[in-house]
Amino acid sequence: MSEAGFDIRPLASPEEARDCAQMMAASEPWITLERGYDESLAIVSDRSREVYVASRGGRVLGFLILNMAGAFVGYVQTICVAPEERSRGIGSRLLRLAEERVFRESPNVFLCVSSFNPRAKALYEKLGYEMVGELKDYLVKGHSEHLLRKSIAPLHEFQQQRKRPAAPSGTKPGKSR
Repeated sequence: MSEAGFDIRPLASPEEARDCAQMMAASEPWITLERGYDESLAIVSDRSREVYVASRGGRVLGFLILNMAGAFVGYVQTICVAPEERSRGIGSRLLRLAEERVFRESPNVFLCVSSFNPRAKALYEKLGYEMVGELKDYLVKGHSEHLLRKSIAPLHEFQQQRKRPAAPSGTKPGKSR
């Protein structure tokens, strides 16, 4: 058990996937987004995504779905926390895990938040995310998805830094022995 009273680890079983799908389908914002259990289970079970579960005593408290491929590498597809467990730091810890994972390979973390979900948007902004676009009527008519990004460097600069060899031990960057 971690100091916060819960652990975060990769999704471990089909039973956990079903628990995650039930949690998503039975809570906001997914109710308004009209995402039912079957669609939620397909998303949670998609092997092209990384799924991490926050749990305590074998009970799923929340989960994260991360997409590390495609146009927006480092896209947080879903963060879901059980309604009775919200505002206890679980979502923030899941997002921190996503950031640590993404920033090893990419300088940007992307996520979308629904226009009718101001609490989640406020949390993301508090954690350093900025709105970079709006997708009107994207998932359901009458609501927008706000595309947010947190960045540690421009893509080109990040790629150049990754190509540079590490300085030998005991030397300073830019200096030779």
